[in-house]
Amino acid sequence: MSTETPRAERVSHAIARDVTLPGGAGTLVLVTIDNGLDHTKPTTLGPLGMAELTETLTALQARAAAGEIVAVAVTGKPYYLAAGADLTQIGSVPGREGALQLGQNGHRAYELLHTMGVPTFAFVNGVALGGGLELALNCDYRTVASDVRALALPETGLGLVPGWGGAYIVPRLVGVEKALDVILTRPAANKPFAAVEATTIGLMDVVLDPADFLEESIRWAARVVTGEVVVPRRELDSAEVWDGVVAAARQRLDAVIHRSRPAPYRALDLVAAARTASRAEAFAAEDEALADLIMSDEMRASVYAFGLVSGGKKPVGAPDRSLAQPVTRVGIVGAGLMAAQIAMLFAQRLGVPVVMRDLDQERVDKGLAAVRSSVDRLTSTGRMSESAASRLIGSIHGTTDLAEFAACDLVIEAVTEILDLKKKVFAELETVISPTTILATNTSALSVTAMAADLQHPERVVGLHFFNPVAAMPLVEVVQAEKTSLEALATGFAVAAKLRKTAVLVADRPGFVVNRLLVLLLGVIVDAVEKGTPVEVADRALRPLGLPMPPFELFDLVGPAVGLHVLTSLREELGDRFPRSPGLEKLVAEGTTVVLPAKAKGLPKPVDPAIQAAFTETTGTPLDEAGVLDSVLTALTVEVGHMLAEGVVATPQQIDLCMILGAGWGFHLGGLTPYLDRTGYSERVLGRRILPDGVANVPA
Repeated sequence: MSTETPRAERVSHAIARDVTLPGGAGTLVLVTIDNGLDHTKPTTLGPLGMAELTETLTALQARAAAGEIVAVAVTGKPYYLAAGADLTQIGSVPGREGALQLGQNGHRAYELLHTMGVPTFAFVNGVALGGGLELALNCDYRTVASDVRALALPETGLGLVPGWGGAYIVPRLVGVEKALDVILTRPAANKPFAAVEATTIGLMDVVLDPADFLEESIRWAARVVTGEVVVPRRELDSAEVWDGVVAAARQRLDAVIHRSRPAPYRALDLVAAARTASRAEAFAAEDEALADLIMSDEMRASVYAFGLVSGGKKPVGAPDRSLAQPVTRVGIVGAGLMAAQIAMLFAQRLGVPVVMRDLDQERVDKGLAAVRSSVDRLTSTGRMSESAASRLIGSIHGTTDLAEFAACDLVIEAVTEILDLKKKVFAELETVISPTTILATNTSALSVTAMAADLQHPERVVGLHFFNPVAAMPLVEVVQAEKTSLEALATGFAVAAKLRKTAVLVADRPGFVVNRLLVLLLGVIVDAVEKGTPVEVADRALRPLGLPMPPFELFDLVGPAVGLHVLTSLREELGDRFPRSPGLEKLVAEGTTVVLPAKAKGLPKPVDPAIQAAFTETTGTPLDEAGVLDSVLTALTVEVGHMLAEGVVATPQQIDLCMILGAGWGFHLGGLTPYLDRTGYSERVLGRRILPDGVANVPA
């Protein structure tokens, strides 16, 4: 979906041409949705484009009634059917009536595919998201090219609902349980369907080879028209099954997002009613839900967030690409969990040899075993072929010999977060690597400048902070130290781009962006417990934000010892804004687990009430949930002010991008700063709004 700064609509035209079906089956009209631009400008559906589609389909309906044609099909330009509604147009709708009209216009156009009078087909040749997928769903039949990997209804992750038929049609095609996966679960995980999977569950009807996809789709359509091929459709789920699945989904939403945003609940309501509603009633309900949500703060924040993520492929402040050095061989210092993940990522996406080095063979063997285990998981689930797996494993080499780094163009250290240890690693590397080799550190909070200070060539050192799990997390913080050269910096950005990561330039300040803010958040939470707040109250306090997990589960994921280490180092560097926690120190010293097992897969892990006993030095006043949340948001606002004053990033938008991609903050918040502006924290704490007026289109 497109979310650039408001602009004139990039109109997607509906271009119709007659095609003679093989075997004398008659004439099919092929309608191609095309904005006339190359693949870097995705096809999106705005008001003018939707009006043109309506006009084209209306004319075809008349031809069908006259007996001139036997079928209608829609397809897209190369790589796209349609990437959904044009969010730049949605985000600028001035009032509810205009929002309602958007929904009605989409339904009016798509309903023509359902009432055409002849069979209608979607030939899904590329990306089909949101309204693009609903374009296909409103057709009678669907073919899909086997290389298509982005089929989804992402609306509930963007503060909307599937508003052009999805909430009614999908449960009828795939059953209510799988429909809620499509409409609720997948958007939350940002996990679209690939062609085969979508066909397996019933969203698509047949998978065809991309080499001659259009020709084969036309041949298949001819067989459907003549009755040679009959596509079975499932029966509607029983009321008992339907209601039971919806009830379970509602309980799950309450447990995970705690009504922190309206869109998932509105979508669930639409699906709940879809079993007994008529098509017209269901579509009218979609229109009303869409109109309400388009005017919501959450949706406007989502438009802003989606625009940030889309624009993040062009990093702010990155040096000219021509300064980047070629990387043909990569070295990884260390063979632990992060090192193994980084090694695999580089081998897979850069396609270059990678050498992992550790102090003894046992550690090296463990690192290589971790790589093999990850590759085995990919092959067992069909996400990697056996031949590709063999090539990948063969490209990663383990060693204890420092000299094997001599031929590497880039060496990344991923050893324990101890500054003196990292300095020692770099000093040793300088004795064997070439003068042009770039040195990178995966440090999560330590000073890159201090790390490089004693080197003969500190200018070659750059920070590349990956997030765990490395393969899944899309962010890399590229850290510019005091003496980092433009060549080293450009190489860092070039490597991140080849790894298909979003890179954000950050200054060499403690914790950079994500860890500085997340660890502060966790520090304020435990500080509330130090003041006598029950741990269960503190753990529930952030529910209104709808974050990916509660704070103590995040502590468990990070590792309490790691969290304490970073909190302590940030306190030493930045002062008592980062609180000391004797209770957390005790938990770490005793190795206490801070959470209980989740009650079911996918549900949050609740804090273990027993850890309250570790917080014995309570001083201050206990807080309720609202008080804890206020403390957290106040602290985050203060810290954002400091970070911008220090120049940690160039703009507040970069903070939001980091929090979305590196900390999983939801699009419905817009990251962090629009939420602080919208809720009044920015003006109350800093005396001003953080974002320039109008940037996030989120009112105070």
